[in-house]
Parts: sequence; structure tokens; C-alpha cells
Amino acid sequence: MKPSEAEQQRPCLYLELSSRNGEPRLPLHSSIVLFLLSYCESSSFKVFLVRSDGAGNESCSESPRRLLPESLGACALLTPEALPRLVRSCRLPAAVDESGRLCRAGLAVVLRHVIARTTEADPSRKDVRALLGFKETCLKACAEVSKWTRLCELGIPSAVEDHLRHPTDPARQLPPAVLALERRLAEPVKVHNDDKIRRQKLQEQRRMEKSGPAQGEGSPGVTEGLELRAALAKLALVSVPAGATRENSEIRKVKTTELPELEHVFAEGLYFTLTDVVLLPCIHHYLCSIQAHAPSALHHLPRLLRWYGRVREVPGVLRGAKDCGLTLSEVQVSPASLPGLSQQEDPADLPPPERGQEVTPGLHFVGGPRPTMTKLKENGIEAAFSPHPCPAWTLPWESFPAAINPTEGKMSNIRAIRKMQQLNNLAAMVSELARPGDTVVDFCSGTGHVGIVLAHTLPDCQIILIENKGESLSRAQRRSAELGLTNIGFLQANLDYFIGPFQIGVALHACGIATDMVLEHCIQAGAAFVVSPCCYGFIQNAVKFTFPKSKRFQEALTTKEHMILCRFADQTAVQLPPERRLIGKHCMGLVDLDRAWAAETHGYSVQVTTMEPESCSPKNNMLVGRPPQRTAEPAGRGDA
Repeated sequence: MKPSEAEQQRPCLYLELSSRNGEPRLPLHSSIVLFLLSYCESSSFKVFLVRSDGAGNESCSESPRRLLPESLGACALLTPEALPRLVRSCRLPAAVDESGRLCRAGLAVVLRHVIARTTEADPSRKDVRALLGFKETCLKACAEVSKWTRLCELGIPSAVEDHLRHPTDPARQLPPAVLALERRLAEPVKVHNDDKIRRQKLQEQRRMEKSGPAQGEGSPGVTEGLELRAALAKLALVSVPAGATRENSEIRKVKTTELPELEHVFAEGLYFTLTDVVLLPCIHHYLCSIQAHAPSALHHLPRLLRWYGRVREVPGVLRGAKDCGLTLSEVQVSPASLPGLSQQEDPADLPPPERGQEVTPGLHFVGGPRPTMTKLKENGIEAAFSPHPCPAWTLPWESFPAAINPTEGKMSNIRAIRKMQQLNNLAAMVSELARPGDTVVDFCSGTGHVGIVLAHTLPDCQIILIENKGESLSRAQRRSAELGLTNIGFLQANLDYFIGPFQIGVALHACGIATDMVLEHCIQAGAAFVVSPCCYGFIQNAVKFTFPKSKRFQEALTTKEHMILCRFADQTAVQLPPERRLIGKHCMGLVDLDRAWAAETHGYSVQVTTMEPESCSPKNNMLVGRPPQRTAEPAGRGDA
């Protein structure tokens, strides 16, 4: 049957299909996306399963379809080679819009997009919109910078997948990520405008003290009765009469700091959110495995079990889970049989939280950068800037269509002129490096100022814009469509989800360690880079790398001393005294020299230069790196 026009216009959703013991199976990331689709009752997407590891071969071609919810309707099986180019460049899951030019990749990004499409199709689904939480920020921060997003999007699914592939004795070795979640559920809840709920809790506690304990200490009705009622009221399961919740005048006089803390009902606090949707399939499979092999280990996870029970009570969860083949009633553990859940206590035999995975803790700085700069000079290290190879080169702005010019954006004329000067510098360097057929990636692209200029001036190259903020990328896509550009693609994703080949990476004012993530991505791909760093004060040790980065700087400076350089490298604003700006520029040069030397250990030739004119930005450094196999053989500068 030929698909209808509406069917053809639906966006496409690509999910991984793997295999275990020769049988096709859905990895957790795929199961989570399907569970959300079922919970939302969404039919907005055409779903494709992408075979890997021989999954879905000819001998079992019908079997994978049985893994999918019936509500999804038709679904196709694809090999990785049959995927659209943008999707092949990403880790799955991925969603592609109707134009085929905008791809969203990564679990959190795709899930948020599913919610957006569901509520667009049916604005009455306020329960689905509520999954995004307060100010719709649930899992919005990328995993590279958010400990919580990293735990939910990567840590928990990976830990459970590893456990299911290589099960160990859970009574002796619980995954650190699962333990981190158990501890998170023990922390006090911070809810916007929670003062009223906390006063009601205090009033109930005092009333109970006067009447005497009617229930056993530590029972659910005492420890989280009010929190649970607030959560259920939000879900429209029960109504709380206004008169019954009115606190008396004595309670209203109690200081906020003296009010009792709220306890968790769901993963992010009182209310059911997207985080709970992500965690449910993971924790379900993990608890089922423990129950089958070592049920006594469940007593190490009392809060997680209580959370699991609460999620099962949410309207639509059992229906959505059943549609996905999850039988949530399978784990039969009564919360009343678990140990008491005091906020202050943790099971004694739980190991401490993982170390070495978080960013550098706050360092206290005393004094200025001069002692550090002097120490480097004594070790023969001084900032050095290469001369700009083409300081007078400029793009033909007068002949460009209006949609290319930054003056068309929401910025002042003075700022637009400076932006044009910055683009002159980056476009000049990329044009010197580019060859026909190259793929150029504009990392942290924002609304596409750099990428759109490159797509117009390098028509023989393919340009990909990568940005985590969907609003910015949608605006860039609209500008591209107005220009009729056909050599450009858009990817909303964290940097780690882009895995495609490319020859040149570019980034204008990537903040803090985002610059280092771009450099790392380029080096791993063997690609040239043109990068202008920004926000040096935000540089800190991260999961993948520490500072200083190069051997010579490591031998000369401690991490704290390097952070002093980073802090003062931000002192370049035009409002500051000239001498102070000069010191800031020198610190910028030293931080970027460390980056350049680290890249050179991989065979790169790196130049640290200054944009022309220097006044185009207080952050006017540029790092231009050429891999060993790359020679300057320009593709031409288009209309320039």
C-alpha cells in the first residue's frame, strides 16, 4: 500500500536493534524511547529499527517487530548503511524532521523532542508537557556539564546494560551508578515555592505529636504522607481541599530555615517527570535480575524500591509499560517490609560514591597571576602569537544575501560589525584549509553565523552545524532555507553523540571546556581545526581531561596555578584599564599555548594567533591546527 501524504510527512525516528544469544533485542535507550511513545500515545513518528550485530537477520526477520508496541503501527528494519547521512554520523537514538536536514540525536534530546511533537499534535496533553518539569528544564542540560543528566542518560543505562550482559553477584557488587541514584533519593527535596507544603508538613507533625503515633515509626503514612498527596494531586489522582491544607497562624510564624525538609516521591522530587520515564525501564530490568538471582540484595535499595512502587501508580504508566512488554508487577517487594528510611542513614555496607568523575571543586585564589607567569617564564614558557597569515582578507559582505549578514539578527549594529570581523577571520582560515568534498563541522554553532557563511562561500564542501539548543538550531535552519543552501545539515546533540567523519572543525567562542571538547573531537577524527576560545574562567578539570594539558605545563604548574591563569585570562573587557587587559591577553596566550602543545603531541602543527582587528572581540585568540596529513590546498573562497 502506498503511504499517504500525511504518513510521508511525518518525522522519522531511528532506534538501535541489537542481539543477544542470536536473538534480537532492544537496548535500553531504544526501550526508553518506545516507553515514552507508548505513555504519550504518540503517533507522530515513523519508527525505524537499525540493525547491529546481526540483529534482525533473514532467519528472524519477523521477530523484531514483536518487540515493538502495537500502537506504533508499521515499522521498518534498516541496516546502518541505509541510514541518511546525518543519522549515520550520530549515536542512536536519532530523530530527523520532515525536511531531512535537521537531526536530533541522543537520549535526552530525542525524548524532549517526542514530548514537544506530542503536545504540538494534541495541546490538551498537559500531563505530557508536565514531564519537562519546572520551567521545562528536565534533562535539558547536556551530559558533559550536568552530573544529573550524565547519571540518568548515560550512567544508569550503561550500568544496567553491563549488568545484564555480564551479571555478577548483586549482593556483593551493586553498580556505582545505581548506588548514586539510591543516595540521590535520600537527599532532601528542593521544590520551587515549597514553603506552603513544608508548613503543612510541620503542622501535621505537630498534630501527630499531640495525638500520639497512630502508626509504626518509619511507616509510609508518617514519613511521606504529605509529599505523596502533593504528588498525586499534581497527577490529578486526588484532590486536596483548601480548608484541609490551611496552616494555622502559629505555623505561619515559623522561619523557613526551621521547616522540615521534603522527601522524595519521584526521582527529581515530588513530581513525576521525564527523568522517571528514563529510569523506569532501566530499574525494572535491574530489579527483575536481582530478584531472580539474589533477592536479599533488594534490601540495599529501599528508596529505589519505594520509588519503583510510586511510579507504577502513575496513570498511564502500567498501560504504556504493558504496550512495550514490561510487566511492572513482576518485582513483588512490599515497601513495608523494608528497613526504615531515615534521611540520615544509608546501608552500612554500601561503598562510597565514585570519585574522579566530577569537575574540579571550587579553588580559592589568593593574589594575582604574576607569580604564576613568573614561574612559567623561569621555566622558559612565555606566550607567543604567530602573525596573522591574511590580516586584510574579508568576505564580500556587500554582495551577500541579507540572510547571511549578522545585522539581520537580533544584535546592535556595533556588535554586528564585530561579528562580521570575527567571521572574516574564521572563514579565511577555513578557506585556506578546505578542499572540495570536505565535511566542515561548526561546533557550538548557535544560530549559524559561522556555518551559514561557510556553506555559502564553500559550495563544494558539506557543512554540518552542531548545537545543543534546539531554538538556536531551528533559527539557523530557517536562515539556511531562505538562502536555498543545499550543502548544509543541522544536528541537535551533545558533542559526544556526533561520531561521523569530517576534515575540518570550527568553533567561534566555545565557552570554557567546550573548546577543549572540540579540540579533542577534531584530534580523534584527524581533522584540522580553527577554534576561537572563550570564557577561560569556566575551564576546570572534567571527566575526559585535566589541566594543564601539555607535559611542559604539567611539569611547571599545579592545577590551582593553571586555574589562576584561566581566571585572569577573562580580564580582557574593554572597560578594564589597559595594563590589566594586557595581563589578561598574556594569560589567554599561555592557556592556549598549553592547548596547542597538547595537540602537537598528536602530530599537529598548531598556531596561536590574534584576530584582525584585535578590537573585534575581547576574546580574540585563534588556534589553527593542521594534522600531519593535511597540506594547505584551498578549495577556494567562493565569491571572496
